[in-house]
Amino acid sequence: MKRIGVLTSGGDAPGMNAAIRAVVRKCIYHDIQPYGISCGYSGLIDGDINEMNVGDVGDIIHKGGTILHTARSEEFKTPEGQKKALFQIYRHQLDALIVIGGDGTYCGAQALINQGVPIMGIPATIDNDVAYTDFTIGFDTALNTIVQSIDQIRDTATSHERTYLIEVMGRDSGALALRAGLAVGAESILIPESRMSMVELIDRIKSGISRGKKHALIVVAEGAGSVVDLAKVINTEANLETRVTILGHTQRGGSPTAFDRVLASRLGGYSIELLLNGIMNKAVGMRENRLIHYDFSQEDDNSMEIEKLYSLSKEVSN
Repeated sequence: MKRIGVLTSGGDAPGMNAAIRAVVRKCIYHDIQPYGISCGYSGLIDGDINEMNVGDVGDIIHKGGTILHTARSEEFKTPEGQKKALFQIYRHQLDALIVIGGDGTYCGAQALINQGVPIMGIPATIDNDVAYTDFTIGFDTALNTIVQSIDQIRDTATSHERTYLIEVMGRDSGALALRAGLAVGAESILIPESRMSMVELIDRIKSGISRGKKHALIVVAEGAGSVVDLAKVINTEANLETRVTILGHTQRGGSPTAFDRVLASRLGGYSIELLLNGIMNKAVGMRENRLIHYDFSQEDDNSMEIEKLYSLSKEVSN
């Protein structure tokens, strides 16, 4: 290994910069020249590839986002786009690529693996929905951002004795909503993996009011349904003044937590160690605080963990 490229792809996540830093510094320590690829697979196609040194990753470990920028590339999904990417890999004489991102990023990695490119994958997504790792880079920061926001919303919810629906990210995964809801003591948590009927939802709100509660907090994953429509139903059916807060992209930004910085650093360094030991075409992760690696094609069903958390939330909420 003489030259290794690194890119970030898909949605940005706090801690990506810490992972980039670890990859670059680990490469240089082992006399490998790192190359930064801007704007994910789109930049790879365009040949936006530049040599990196220690100074390029100075003072970035605490910054959110990604200094390499990120994008989603429709062109890369085509055979023509992948041929262009391969041309740039050979042109820049890259011996391997480190790809940092979520499931979409891993699908792109598999396409290159199928054409003979050595790849290592590092999981970075606030949704925490990548297989075989307990936590993805960015999840802990996003979770803490959500909890802080909801704690602030609780003050005004109590003051005005209102019901609040708070939408968090999670189009296909309820991981953020579940853990945030548990952390703030939400009355109910709505996730795409397990639907709650409106009758049950309203009954839970009314049950709290009957015990003297002055407000209700309901955390909703974006994939569980429209919070605006839900608010209208609660207003009409329960005659409760209901407000909606959509946290949106505030969840993606901000300085990464210490947990995410350390996780990113460990996974970034580990990916280079594996390549140096002749292990490639793997994704890295963390299971029970142990570094692991596995094939991109392996499937991992995390539905049991989601189900356990969801059951717990119904038992301890309200």
